[in-house]
Amino acid sequence: MIENSEVDSGEKAMILLQSLICYLREKNVLSRADIEELRDRVEARIATGEKNLPCTAAMAAAAATEMRELDDYCGKTYGGKHRRRVN
Repeated sequence: MIENSEVDSGEKAMILLQSLICYLREKNVLSRADIEELRDRVEARIATGEKNLPCTAAMAAAAATEMRELDDYCGKTYGGKHRRRVN
C-alpha cells in the first residue's frame, strides 16, 4: 500500500475527481455534453485570465489539459451524444 506521504494532496484530489466524473458518467448522471460544458468552463476561466483562481496559471492550464483528456476518455469509453454547437 502507498503511504500518505508518497502522494501529495493534489494528486489525491485529481484521482478522486477523475474517478467521480467517470463514475457519474458511467451511471448516466453526467452526459457527455455535461462533461464538454465543464471542460469549456475550465478553459474559459483560463482564457479570461481570471484573477481569483486559487492556483497559478500553469496549474490552471494543466487542469484544462486534464479535463480535455478526461472528456476524450469518457467519450471513448461511455459514448453518448455530443453537445450541439450553435454557431
